[in-house]
Amino acid sequence: MEINYPQYSFKIRPNEAGIKGDKVKDQIFDPFRKKWVILTPEEWVRQNILQYISQVCQYPASLIAVEKSIQLSELTKRFDILIYKDDKPWMIIECKEANVEINDKTIAQLYQYQQVLEAQYLIASNGHETVGAQIITGKLHALQNFPVYK
Repeated sequence: MEINYPQYSFKIRPNEAGIKGDKVKDQIFDPFRKKWVILTPEEWVRQNILQYISQVCQYPASLIAVEKSIQLSELTKRFDILIYKDDKPWMIIECKEANVEINDKTIAQLYQYQQVLEAQYLIASNGHETVGAQIITGKLHALQNFPVYK
């Protein structure tokens, strides 16, 4: 999928507060979580994807969950982005930093989340490369674009 990211004025500040003990990296304000978070390379991708799906795709901000925990057997994992529709998980988005390849390991991670969340769409992005699939009768069907939210 090709993504043309919208212009957005991200709020970035030095990490003077020392969140998580890291006094070097900047912070970025996440309007979805309504808090300042460490600006890691993966967070940069996540924030750009969030702006794309809210501004361009018009997904309702109130139905977007960011970095929430889920239980996979005995393991607790955190998904990057989950969009709800009709009170159910609809799309899972996994973000990777720009230099991390989207590969079988990334798809396997998404599929693990899918086993618990049962979303209809799976998307993975490193900001440059974005791949997605719709699950229809248990099979993955490649997407050319982000699905329309109606």
